[in-house]
Amino acid sequence: MTQPPHDEPTAENPEELRAQIEQTRHELGDTVQALADKADVKARAQDKAAELKEQGAAKAAELKVQGTAKAAELKEQGTAKAVEFKDQTAAKAAELAEQVKAKASQVDEVWQAKAPAPVRDRKAAVLAGAAAVLVLTGVLLRRRRR
Repeated sequence: MTQPPHDEPTAENPEELRAQIEQTRHELGDTVQALADKADVKARAQDKAAELKEQGAAKAAELKVQGTAKAAELKEQGTAKAVEFKDQTAAKAAELAEQVKAKASQVDEVWQAKAPAPVRDRKAAVLAGAAAVLVLTGVLLRRRRR
């Protein structure tokens, strides 16, 4: 007696044989369908295109989120730098004001020592002019540094 080609047991009655044939037909149909799917290049290309489109959309969404986060981070850094600059400018202005006061005091001392009496009587006007010159000099020097 010859052996069956598969490791499956042989059918002992016609019903089992029909069931085995039906099972084999089903498996064969699945195999043929799988081969047909592999052979359908157009469908496979469309599937791949759809897959790549989904991946692209996901990546675009991810990059949008990252871009938004980076923009917020840069905005925060810019605000911090602006506050820092404002503080430095205020400190520099206070320093310049102190220097102006010191120079005004020196000018007043020299004024008292060297100015003739009729000119000293107009002291307020002359000091205001001298202070204005000093302030303008400070402003011009700051602009030149930038």
